[in-house]
Amino acid sequence: MIEFGHGTHVGLRRTRNEDTYYADASLGLFLVADGMGGHQHGEVASALVRDAMVDLVSRGQSLIEAVHGAAERMQAHARPSFDVLPMGTTIAALRLTVDGYEVAWVGDSRVYMWKQGLRQISHDHSLVQALVEAGQLDPAQASQHPQRSVLTQALGVTGAEQLHIGMARGQLEPGIGFLLCSDGLTESVSDASIARTVGRTDLASQECVDQLLLSALDGGGDDNITVIIVRSS
Repeated sequence: MIEFGHGTHVGLRRTRNEDTYYADASLGLFLVADGMGGHQHGEVASALVRDAMVDLVSRGQSLIEAVHGAAERMQAHARPSFDVLPMGTTIAALRLTVDGYEVAWVGDSRVYMWKQGLRQISHDHSLVQALVEAGQLDPAQASQHPQRSVLTQALGVTGAEQLHIGMARGQLEPGIGFLLCSDGLTESVSDASIARTVGRTDLASQECVDQLLLSALDGGGDDNITVIIVRSS
């Protein structure tokens, strides 16, 4: 049995929500996309990738194939419009099968797993993360770095030959949960606080999502906020 909750909020500083998401237990597909590009381009980018992912997975493609296909559609869409602002989007996606799961991501939208504690599965494609890995930045300082929102990978911005899609897979067991979110959540709420909410077995997934959205708003709500929680039982 799969139980899930989902929600998005424009936040307290933005006038437009460039995040989008998809949650469908029958298809086993859950995703969050955080668009960028100014004006309406972020909204267009995230919606285009969402729709491409749903279409390609529905046609039987694997999650990684669908991300590649979505990136190609983004490039094809942007190519005729040389005079407009560039646009791109992150993607964090989860696909559930009868007994397994696979996740794929590009950018800094995240996938966490809950299994007797919260663990980040995805790996941010960001300048700050690259500096941490190179030993040039203390991990404790990463969350306050002025360039923490600078991405090293994004669909529509990174060329197909340079695109690096993160992925992981594993067995689906009762009691496992997943959290997918845009950086509007993780910029405003600590992992420890997120874990306390996700781990509340007295709350349904939707109640946990609602609580996390409120926590992000209480934390400043500087960006669009999108959250999906999926639980296997």
